[in-house]
Amino acid sequence: MNEQLLISATDRSPDIRFDFAANELTIAGESYPEDVLSFYRPVMEALETYLESPDRTTTTAHLKLIYFNSSSAKVLMNIIELLDEAAQHAPVSINWYFDPEDDTMQELGEEFGEDVVNAGFSLKEITD
Repeated sequence: MNEQLLISATDRSPDIRFDFAANELTIAGESYPEDVLSFYRPVMEALETYLESPDRTTTTAHLKLIYFNSSSAKVLMNIIELLDEAAQHAPVSINWYFDPEDDTMQELGEEFGEDVVNAGFSLKEITD
């Protein structure tokens, strides 16, 4: 397995920084790629491979999105579900970051967090 998955942000897709060696996963920016499935396919495959690793320890995921469309929301939910399932075998923390003036992103984080059973889920205000 690769030690990292790095995909630079574009106008329509988020910055993906998965550092598997450090057990740190970050998705940041905006997510409304033209073809959501093809953009996220390598992300999901790399994540699944990493989460199945028997020597994985505590994983921390940072979700720092400022906007995403409904297709991206479905993929994000799938990512959160994968992380939540993986938390049955080794600890997982999911941090949802939002601008304190962005009620929508805070509410979306609260909604995503409601379905998390095994992982730790934290809402974090972005402060400059």
